[in-house]
Amino acid sequence: MRGVIFDGKQVQVADDLEIRDVGPGEVLVAISAAGLCHSDLSVVDGTIPFPVPVVLGHEGAGVVEAVGAGVTHLRPGNHVSLSTLANCGACAECDRGRPTMCRKAIGRPGQPFSRDGRPVYQFASNSAFAERTLVKAVQAVRIPDDIPLSSAALIGCGVLTGVGAVLNRASVDHGDSVVVIGTGGIGLNVIQGARIAGASAIVAVDSNPAKEAVARQFGATHFLTSTEGVRDILPTGADHAFECVGRVELIRQAIDLLDRHGQAVLLGVPPATAEASFLVSSMYLDKSILGCRYGSSRPQRDIALYAQLYREGRLLLDELVTATYPVEDFEKAKADAEAGRVARGVLTF
Repeated sequence: MRGVIFDGKQVQVADDLEIRDVGPGEVLVAISAAGLCHSDLSVVDGTIPFPVPVVLGHEGAGVVEAVGAGVTHLRPGNHVSLSTLANCGACAECDRGRPTMCRKAIGRPGQPFSRDGRPVYQFASNSAFAERTLVKAVQAVRIPDDIPLSSAALIGCGVLTGVGAVLNRASVDHGDSVVVIGTGGIGLNVIQGARIAGASAIVAVDSNPAKEAVARQFGATHFLTSTEGVRDILPTGADHAFECVGRVELIRQAIDLLDRHGQAVLLGVPPATAEASFLVSSMYLDKSILGCRYGSSRPQRDIALYAQLYREGRLLLDELVTATYPVEDFEKAKADAEAGRVARGVLTF
């Protein structure tokens, strides 16, 4: 079968990928569509260290082909959106409703694939850039059949991370002010999460002025090409500032833009050894710097919620898909994503 493989030096679309049989507690999914996220690109450029060879992709949707022993909530033919959280469901963190903190869901890459008899790693417990993938049953969430799979694919990372950061981690409230630095796939979902939460001012910041129209479409009340004008809009600062790019200087700017009791939420991914600085004296007015993994999501709950919001017209998905590519055109999709020409490019099988 076909799949996008990174061997540590180059990316190639292979057609001789194999996958093992479904095991107990697992689900075999035929992938229909998968979003190209910057985390995939970060594996390729080394920002995110990961063992190789690896099948990329972690934001996908498809149709269940087979279920393993013990799986009762899904059956073949169900449409599903996939998460990256292969959490155990039994540890203290899972029991507290914090599956993103499950230690069995972090840093334990499996090898369900093989090529020429040699094992191939699975990225983010998902590997959606393959015609078929194996996931734990907890990672596959049934969605209504009337949601286009090319749109549903984006729920599994961009929406869970961006909207989840707003609703779950920051708990943005009605009337709050929000600054969003970076309006790519994650930033746009932060913007619409803030809109759904009822924020009164949503200031989008992106160096590319061409992104203003889509930022406003998703809910931005203001658009700036740098953070310099934020104080003109929010003189005392923002209640919440989300950094969605992954650059340490922008992290500093997000912190400096906070009002009293404000929160800076870090969503962008800088290099693993990157260090950021801030003025300690600026933090004593109850300000906070919050890390956020995967929108602090509970996928079985949140994916179903976001699917319902989409059907009600409150959550935008179709508008995120600015280009679709057959998987054979991965290099073009990668180039468009790196150049910022698309909000989210989607690979199709």
